[in-house]
Amino acid sequence: METENQQIAVFASGCFWCTEAVFNRVEGVLKVLPGYTGGFIKNPPYREVCTGRTGHAEGIKIWYDETKVSYKTLLEVFFATHDPTTLNRQGADVGTQYRSAIFYTNDEQKQLAEQMIKLIDDAKLFNHKIVTEVKPLDVFYVAEVDHHKYYDLNKNQPYCQYVIDPKIKKLETYFKNELKSSATTN
Repeated sequence: METENQQIAVFASGCFWCTEAVFNRVEGVLKVLPGYTGGFIKNPPYREVCTGRTGHAEGIKIWYDETKVSYKTLLEVFFATHDPTTLNRQGADVGTQYRSAIFYTNDEQKQLAEQMIKLIDDAKLFNHKIVTEVKPLDVFYVAEVDHHKYYDLNKNQPYCQYVIDPKIKKLETYFKNELKSSATTN
C-alpha cells in the first residue's frame, strides 16, 4: 500500500462514521481510519470521547496518493460534505467531539486550508462564517475496530440511512469524477 507519493490528511467533521464513508470512496485515497485527535487525554476510548470531556474530536486519518488526488480536492470534499459553520455540532450530533477541524501535517496544508476557508467565506457559499479549526496534527489515536468501515458494514442501520446516505449521495452528485471506479472501498 505504501507509495512514494503517499501523503496524510487528517479531518474532523462530525461523526467519524460519516467522514470515513465519504473519503473511502474518493479516487486516490489509499486508506482511511477513524480515530480521535486534538485533545489532551492519551489513548481515549470511544465512551470517554463521547462525553466531550477529553478535548478530542472524532476524526479520520487519510493516506492518499498525491498523484491521483490533491489535498485541495480533499479539502473541497471535506467542506462539501458537512456544515463547517456550526460550532461543535453536525446535525443532531452535538459536542466538541463533533467539531469541524483540519489537522495539518505541514505548512502547505495549513496554507491551503486557510486559503480555502477565506475563499468560501468571501464567496458567501454558506449563510454563516466557517468555524472550522485549523491546527497542527499532534497525535492521532485510532478508534476501536468496531468503528472501522462502520457504514459499509451497517448500511441498514437508521443512523447510516438518515445521516450518512445523504452525504454519500452528495459526494456522488458533485464529485462523480473523483470517485473510485469500483463499488468496493478500502
